[in-house]
Amino acid sequence: MSKAVVGIVGGSGIYDLPGLEDVREERISTPWGEPSDVLRSGRIGGTRAVFLPRHGRGHRLSPSGINYRANIDAMKRAGVTDIVSVSACGSFREHLPPGTFVLVDQFIDRTFSRETSFFGNGCVAHVSMAHPFAPRLQDRIAAAGLAQGIECVRGGTYVCMEGPQFSSLAESLAYRAMGCDVIGMTAMPEAKLAREAEISYATIAMVTDFDCWHPDHDAVDVASVIKIVHENAGKAAVLLSQLLRDFPAEHEACPVGSDRALDTALITPPDARDPALLAKLDAVMARVLAR
Repeated sequence: MSKAVVGIVGGSGIYDLPGLEDVREERISTPWGEPSDVLRSGRIGGTRAVFLPRHGRGHRLSPSGINYRANIDAMKRAGVTDIVSVSACGSFREHLPPGTFVLVDQFIDRTFSRETSFFGNGCVAHVSMAHPFAPRLQDRIAAAGLAQGIECVRGGTYVCMEGPQFSSLAESLAYRAMGCDVIGMTAMPEAKLAREAEISYATIAMVTDFDCWHPDHDAVDVASVIKIVHENAGKAAVLLSQLLRDFPAEHEACPVGSDRALDTALITPPDARDPALLAKLDAVMARVLAR
């Protein structure tokens, strides 16, 4: 068993982690480029945490401009075993109004201009994404919410769009008809890369709006979203603080194998792997390369 280190990836409105003690800032360079910002490491309770604002402080980076590979690689190099992603999203369901926190368990990836894998020519891997989110990590988040009186709705499908524009009405109605529950711009390829890096991953999808399908609500605009974002950010800080205070000291093995995903994913035999690519994969493949 390894010591648990919890990575928090903050989305819109989440640019810091209140209550973090013994803070140390570190800019980690990766073979994939620079992360969104410096990593802030510290402790809440007895749990070591590493915080990274996905869009950078000051919200400088658009969803398509984020270097997701560098962010996940940097988290891996910092020793992170579990990532909790906090993301703003729109809702397709009446029972998920603005202000709701949703622990989604599935996704549909509609992005098209992002680097989605650490692997490629020279070292091919196909990780399983049948169950993309770590259930035990979701259990921990839900328990923290219950302890603080913050309801976290379990289950739901998150459709990730490219952005940065919001949906057209036709798109919004189509995603709703497909059975999607929420829509956002940042969970992908973040969840895929976390799986490749063998980091357990869960998303707290914080609803800010009804997208544009709802006949009784106006189309989405930044001003209305920001208002709810600020309200959600306060609740998220309380939830994350409780989560970290209660987190187990040892990393819990993931029932869906997120922390051993490469055991069944690598298809290129060792003698055929490209040394240059392997050098870039030194953190992502650390466990496998050490065998």
